[in-house]
Amino acid sequence: MQTSSDPRHALSRWSAALLSAAVLSLGLGMSVAPRQASAQVRELPDFAELVERSAPSVVNIRTSERVRRAAGTPEMDEQMLEFLRRFGIPVPNQRPGTPRGGEEDDQPQRRGVGSGFILSADGLVMTNAHVVDGADEVWVTLPDKREFKAKLIGADARTDVAVVKIEAAGLPAVKIGDVNRLRVGEWVLAIGSPFGFDSTVTAGIVSAKARDTGDFLRFIQTDVAINPGNSGGPLLNMRGEVIGINSQIYSRSGGFMGISFAIPIDEAIRVSDQLRSAGRVIRGRIGVQPTDVSKEVAEAIGLGKPQGALVQNIVEDSPAEKAGLEGGDVIVKFDGKAVEKASDLRRVVGATKPGSKVTMQVFRRGTYKDLSITVAELEDDSPRRAAEPSAKPTPTLGLTVVELTEAQKRELKLRNGVRVEAVEGAAARAGLREGDLILSVDNTEISSVKQFQSVVAKLEKAKQITMLVRRGSAVNFVLVKPGR
Repeated sequence: MQTSSDPRHALSRWSAALLSAAVLSLGLGMSVAPRQASAQVRELPDFAELVERSAPSVVNIRTSERVRRAAGTPEMDEQMLEFLRRFGIPVPNQRPGTPRGGEEDDQPQRRGVGSGFILSADGLVMTNAHVVDGADEVWVTLPDKREFKAKLIGADARTDVAVVKIEAAGLPAVKIGDVNRLRVGEWVLAIGSPFGFDSTVTAGIVSAKARDTGDFLRFIQTDVAINPGNSGGPLLNMRGEVIGINSQIYSRSGGFMGISFAIPIDEAIRVSDQLRSAGRVIRGRIGVQPTDVSKEVAEAIGLGKPQGALVQNIVEDSPAEKAGLEGGDVIVKFDGKAVEKASDLRRVVGATKPGSKVTMQVFRRGTYKDLSITVAELEDDSPRRAAEPSAKPTPTLGLTVVELTEAQKRELKLRNGVRVEAVEGAAARAGLREGDLILSVDNTEISSVKQFQSVVAKLEKAKQITMLVRRGSAVNFVLVKPGR
């Protein structure tokens, strides 16, 4: 007969107690887990009602253009063409469906697709400038499948904003939101036509505000999926208000990689108002070439911290020269607004009405000084494709160059030069890039595309060519070894 002190009996009781505890714990876990999951589900946003309210205001935009294509030029898918244009990559002078004979068609050929949204009930539509750039015809398709031929009211390449008008009434206009209320981390969504799939909805969060990627704009950064065809479509907050225009993506592969940029709607509305009233955007200029102040320079000149816009060059007979600005000055305030870096100066000057007399504060040789300056008007030097002569690609160099406008020469403080539009082959291997300015070839100053062609044609085909090239504010010699 076993007693209660028997080890086997004690082990049996311990095992039973452990099993009971395990069952109890399992039961508790099973009862708590659903409640926790339910709470998490309730916290996730529901976009369905928001999409139902907002989608009728989002339109599809397609464009067409009469083009002439050289015989033998391969056809290219329209979505790929829109993608290339979006990232500034030169494309052949052809469009999908163009005959191979090289003759211009009687009818415009379909060129690309994009998105837009209705600004007013009487047919004003906002989109990106690059969506309608170079188009002979613009067509707007509403979600109810009605299609209208649109009239271009105006486009501004610097901010990538365009406004078109269709003849319609009683349209569902979007609600405009307050960008200042936007918070990093809040949910946003995009509606557009990626790859031609109309009324496609994608969602994400605001990744950053005031992302500095351009001269005249600070962008809203999100992780919302944006692809070719989304361009010009609205970025919406959870109240169904437009707070941005989807415009750009950052990509190393060509596809969406989790980083997209939208134009803040307050800036877009300001631009659209000018486009509607004047057909263009009027900006101020003072005639300087600024750059950021590094920490080392700030400490060396006694500025303390890196701030302001360092004046590198001053345009002759410009407002800056007349105001007494000097090279090496650091502009820290303009019209009462703090200038933290060079891009701040470009934006605040650009937003100042030409003819305005304002005060700017500069740091010069250890002291602060106030200067009075009258802002001039920045000329519209955006190149127009039809009027911009270009050189045929040089087989041995792999270069295509275009003329500089007189306004560009004045702004860059150049007498001569041509701009690189496309680069490949030997020129690419030598390090030349699109946007570089070629000032001379083998000690011959270049003043036009025609002269560039003439000089290059006279050079020995196998001889190394020396080019004086300006990139940004830096000038350097580039040695090009022609291909064989």
